[in-house]
Amino acid sequence: MVLYTAPFPNSCLSALHAVSWALIFPCYWLADRLVASFIPTTYEKRQRADDPCYLQLLCTVLFTPVYLALLVASLPFAFVGFLLWSPLQSVRRPYIYSRLEDKGLAGGAALLSEWKGTGPGKSFCFATANLCLLPDSLARLNNVFNTQARAKEIGQRIRNGASRPQIKIYIDSPTNTSISAASFSSLVSPQGSDGVAKAVPGSIKRTASVEYKGDGSGRHPSDEAANGPAAGEPAEGSLEDACIVRIGGEEGSRPPEADDSVAGGQARNGAGGAPQGQTPNHSQRDGDSGSLGSPSASRESLVKVRAAADGGGSGEPGATNSKFPYKASGVKKAAARKRRHPDEAFDHEVSAFFPANLDFLCLQEVFDKRAAAKLKDQLHGYFEYILYDVGVYGCQGCCSFKCLNSGLFFASRYPIMDVAYHCYPNGRRSDGLASKGALFLKVQVGSTPQDQRIVGYISCTHLHALPEDSAIRCEQLDLLQDWLADFRKSTSSSSTANPEELVVFDVICGDFNFDNCSSDDKLEQQHSLFTHYKDPCRLGPGEEKSWAIGTMLDTDNLYDEEVCTPDNLQKVLESEEGRREYLAFPTSKSPGAGQKGRKDLLKGNGRRIDYMLYAEEGLCPDWKAEVEEFSFITQLSGLTDHLPVAMRLMVSAGEEEA
Repeated sequence: MVLYTAPFPNSCLSALHAVSWALIFPCYWLADRLVASFIPTTYEKRQRADDPCYLQLLCTVLFTPVYLALLVASLPFAFVGFLLWSPLQSVRRPYIYSRLEDKGLAGGAALLSEWKGTGPGKSFCFATANLCLLPDSLARLNNVFNTQARAKEIGQRIRNGASRPQIKIYIDSPTNTSISAASFSSLVSPQGSDGVAKAVPGSIKRTASVEYKGDGSGRHPSDEAANGPAAGEPAEGSLEDACIVRIGGEEGSRPPEADDSVAGGQARNGAGGAPQGQTPNHSQRDGDSGSLGSPSASRESLVKVRAAADGGGSGEPGATNSKFPYKASGVKKAAARKRRHPDEAFDHEVSAFFPANLDFLCLQEVFDKRAAAKLKDQLHGYFEYILYDVGVYGCQGCCSFKCLNSGLFFASRYPIMDVAYHCYPNGRRSDGLASKGALFLKVQVGSTPQDQRIVGYISCTHLHALPEDSAIRCEQLDLLQDWLADFRKSTSSSSTANPEELVVFDVICGDFNFDNCSSDDKLEQQHSLFTHYKDPCRLGPGEEKSWAIGTMLDTDNLYDEEVCTPDNLQKVLESEEGRREYLAFPTSKSPGAGQKGRKDLLKGNGRRIDYMLYAEEGLCPDWKAEVEEFSFITQLSGLTDHLPVAMRLMVSAGEEEA
């Protein structure tokens, strides 16, 4: 399949579209700024309260007449531009494909050669997030603002979270039997000189706060711990290095692989030495389970790391620990992540960082095209393949006129083979102005020694938002299943020229706009989609697992000091009182049953409307996919009103495990 790298089939149409948009844009921008000036966020209201002479109020009074006059003057040009722009949408392609060339050893082509479908299996990490990157006037309805700056910051945080170095922590406790055998597949292990991961009994993996000593630059240490290094700067202390910390057990019980002498040469698989803006080598060997919660940022830290005063060191492999620029300064807590349900077979946590070695990223509500371009530029520092500006405009393809695209955005470290997009035809009222739909992708993740392709399917969607329209969402779920079945059938390959492919995972993720707790969402909770795809957070219709939390934040409290940083938000969401205060809870259609009055009566963990589902059927025979880790992520605190979620799947051949 040919992937579209430009929105129009030829340069002439692209030029006409550029001219039409140049005529429309001044009117669009002025209208957006004019409306935005009358919708202050709670952050701006607090600034005005603290400073009665706040300049924003003065600017609003002075510039409103100017904006209004310029808006009226730009209307004739916008009308001419619209007459030119509208018919062009009938030939516009439904997405733009962007590939960052010259990725070298870290590229997708190199990743394909690493897994041959043999060995104990391979893990793949998926994440999804609703970013609320709307035009600024519309974004303010959700109490977020400055869409362009947020897009850039979001891209930096995701990139720095996924490419951060790993801090390896080993527990010298041969008598410790609290970690179940099922958890050992996800433990961080040291590597020998041959680069092959070696198991260390008692090892645990956990996100950990990292604090750096001030360097006089004026940046607060907590800011760098939350967001990673500033754009264009090398990571603090050089990403070539990592900290290896022993959490004491009995004297003489340390594993031979954890010697301090190998500290300089071992933990280089995180963001090893790559400058900012380039994808480091995150390759995984057969059997490497990766690191969903790779130690880098968490309130419940296992270790605090500070820069040594003299910070010297040769950086050579095998250098002694005295030359290593970091040293362990304290141990707060050593505990494996809790499995609160007795039958739980995988790890789960609230994490302050996006998972390290993230493979696939599905985003929703990236509606603003300029913000999408900024986000793409930032994410290309880690993801080689990106799809953005997904959707249709105008009257073609769907029933009503579409002012906004679908808001869907996809990024991948692995090559994309096929793509399909479908617009839901039944959107109503305000939702009908956006071309909400479903994006279907087929990616190649490896090849067998017999040259059979190893592939996976990923679907990203955003369902109807209005809470009273349950029937519409159920119709969209029906369409989602039908479209996915057609996509898999049309893209399957079984001819002699194309050997049969091995399908190793099938994942659906996105913002479904209903939760599994509300009594008003019973129709969606019982949909047949949940019989074909498994939700790791759900026990059944209306029944969540005890550790699952809501992904929709209470928009009124987005800028409270208690939740203004990833670390603070993580701390809050780890307590029931904090979740009740800062998460959105199900509301009722009955009068007088608003969210504020119901919070004290609810024992749930908030509205979970962002889903990650995976199929256990429809895969290659003798292959299975199992959840290895699941996390709720707070790294985008203050930038969006949703919590991102991440899931790591381990795919393996059943006969190998037998």
